Amino acid sequence: MIHSGKLSVIIPLYNAGEAFAACMESLVAQRWAALEIIIVNDGSTDCSVGIAQQYAEKYPHIRLITQANAGASVARNRGMKEATGEYVAFVDADDLTYPGMYETLMTMALQDDLDVAQCNADWCDSETGHSWKSIPLDRLRSTDVLTGPDWLRMALASRRWTHVVWMGVYRRQMLEACGLTFVPGLHHQDIVWSTECMFNARRVRYTEESLYKYFLHDASVSRLKRQGEKNLAYQRHYIKITRLLDKLNRDYADRIPIYPEFRQQITYEALRVFHSLRKEPDTLTQQRMIAEVFTSGMFRRMLTNVRSVKLAYQALLWSLRLYKWRDKTLSHHRIARRALKLG
Repeated sequence: MIHSGKLSVIIPLYNAGEAFAACMESLVAQRWAALEIIIVNDGSTDCSVGIAQQYAEKYPHIRLITQANAGASVARNRGMKEATGEYVAFVDADDLTYPGMYETLMTMALQDDLDVAQCNADWCDSETGHSWKSIPLDRLRSTDVLTGPDWLRMALASRRWTHVVWMGVYRRQMLEACGLTFVPGLHHQDIVWSTECMFNARRVRYTEESLYKYFLHDASVSRLKRQGEKNLAYQRHYIKITRLLDKLNRDYADRIPIYPEFRQQITYEALRVFHSLRKEPDTLTQQRMIAEVFTSGMFRRMLTNVRSVKLAYQALLWSLRLYKWRDKTLSHHRIARRALKLG
């Protein structure tokens, strides 16, 4: 078994509570010896920062860095600047890593000279304890070495792979060479980051073994129930994601194959906004969302990136719905002015 090759594990920490102790216990139990753990305290105000201090004082391979609250993206970027490992990995502060996670992934990475080694994960409802595989085995099995674009195409085609950064280890030199960082202030920034990462990766391999445990709870960003202004603000993140993904496809078009799956993920992200729009009970907020769908260019991006009959049907259906729902007596700009009480 290979036990050389340093790995830097980066943990953004913000008010994770007592759950952070279990996360840290799972990390100190890792069987991979060449490990450094970088905790970036993002202005925590609860007991989790005290837990972080205890582990940093007890274990020489754990470092604690503190910054003013700036969000997970900024914390991850700070951690990458401090990392000294050949590879880096990311962990959410309220999740668990299984003891053999980094031994498995680093062995894969070093044996096959990988830019990225990825694994499966278990998702767990923290309230009921019910767990399930993130990627069912009937959708995606372990792979041989692939290029990043070929792996991303296969993963997206499964329709069960998720753009999360904690299911892998990444060659730090590759990330630095392409200047890859997380977008500050953007919810679900993993989507854009993981896409560009795979666009640049030369050698990638995936194992179907579940090595990480992700907990879903009521405070999870994707589970929070939002209405009105909060819902509109949240959907703007997805609108921005469609724009950033579209830009990536254009920027990399002369370097890699832009497969249909790369275009269609833009349409799928746009559909998230439409589903939320349909459920929005406040009429003015719904009209503002419709207005922003058009003025931001997202509606056009949804249509131009369709590459299948199924998505073409959904795009047509939503086009008809938006035409039916929108206030035809006002322009999109007038709707925005009314929301701001400007006229």
